[in-house]
Amino acid sequence: MIGLRIKYFREKKNYSLTELAKRSGVSKSYLSQIERNLQINPSLQLLSKLAKSLECSVDDLLGHDNEQVAIKEYLDPDWTVLVKEAIVEGLSKEEFKELSEFIRYRNLKTK
Repeated sequence: MIGLRIKYFREKKNYSLTELAKRSGVSKSYLSQIERNLQINPSLQLLSKLAKSLECSVDDLLGHDNEQVAIKEYLDPDWTVLVKEAIVEGLSKEEFKELSEFIRYRNLKTK
């Protein structure tokens, strides 16, 4: 979830990955991996650099007080409706993951 919050604050500042990388001194590829949750345990030193560049606190990036607010603001309202509908219709997390994997596979196959 740290990656989602970093992306939220980056987009809120209208920074590209490249711009945030330059401002923070963190490599663009590493930032991308964090935002995609491929790297899930960045150091406090790195989070401090990002927080300073994004003009927020490390606590904001960690989501100690505002995790739900950041997620709600980041999510498109249509996604919220779709997820709620899926839950009401009984779609499990596992089924959702399976559907997502199928779509990724289908998209790779059609390329």
